[in-house]
Amino acid sequence: MPSVPHHTVDKPDRNAIRVLITGFGPFWRYKENPSWAAVKPLHNTMQEDTAPVIQQIYITTLEVPVLYQDVLTITPGLHAKPPVLPPPADPAYAALHLPENGFDFIFHVGVAGRGPLRLEKLAHKLGYRMKDADGNHAPIVQIPKELPQDSPEPEIMGKALLPPMPTQDPHLGDEPRPIEHPEAHQPRGFGKGYETMPDELYTEIDVPRLIHHLKDTGILKVYSSMDAGHFLCDFLFYASLAEAKRHASKLEKDKTRSTPPKMTPVLFMHCPPVGQPLDTEEVTDAIKKVVLWVCARLSV
Repeated sequence: MPSVPHHTVDKPDRNAIRVLITGFGPFWRYKENPSWAAVKPLHNTMQEDTAPVIQQIYITTLEVPVLYQDVLTITPGLHAKPPVLPPPADPAYAALHLPENGFDFIFHVGVAGRGPLRLEKLAHKLGYRMKDADGNHAPIVQIPKELPQDSPEPEIMGKALLPPMPTQDPHLGDEPRPIEHPEAHQPRGFGKGYETMPDELYTEIDVPRLIHHLKDTGILKVYSSMDAGHFLCDFLFYASLAEAKRHASKLEKDKTRSTPPKMTPVLFMHCPPVGQPLDTEEVTDAIKKVVLWVCARLSV
């Protein structure tokens, strides 16, 4: 199938749909993360959706460090109005023309193990046991002390959120990764500031319909997933969904609004390492097709 065209622009049209796409930075054996390699060609580019009317889509990209603390620091700014993005490691990817009213769609991409593309349906609040690129853990979450001592473990502490200690990262293939064992059963993830957020957050995007569309357009190596991995990908996905939910809740309290607010759609896609089986250009093309499909439904 032919690839979806895109072109660089000096300045986006004032009515263009504004999209942020993130990839991850270097870690472990990846001097360049395959997710960022697929995302970065789309920086400061415009796509056009011609059906049923011509609609311009302006894309901004961001490389996110594989660090828990950086995700916690950066993510609220992605959802701010106007957005606040950190300075990039490479000035060539500086954010230009940030939208005053915030992004219309935020799409996160990360690397997984060999295999098809994976569109994630949900993100987890707890269960983050693996070290980040600097060797640090996710924050320890304090469980409320007022819980009765003889009560059963609540869902927030349930074993479903604290999976068995892995000997390797299931999203990075068969090569082992060191896993820290001390304090293994301490709940880690999102604590202060996220107390009212549920244990799982779901994307509002209709992932099954999106996958059906992608396969119709020639992208056959794609499926949906209910497990984003309890690592930085899952962590960023949850943080982004939580911020989208937080901003929508604030707008709901605005009595001056004439229309009900819509939560900014957030999606996460895992891509494989380069050539296992998709090359970088194929992943980039899949990203563009996802953007077109989601943006065509923003006003529906």
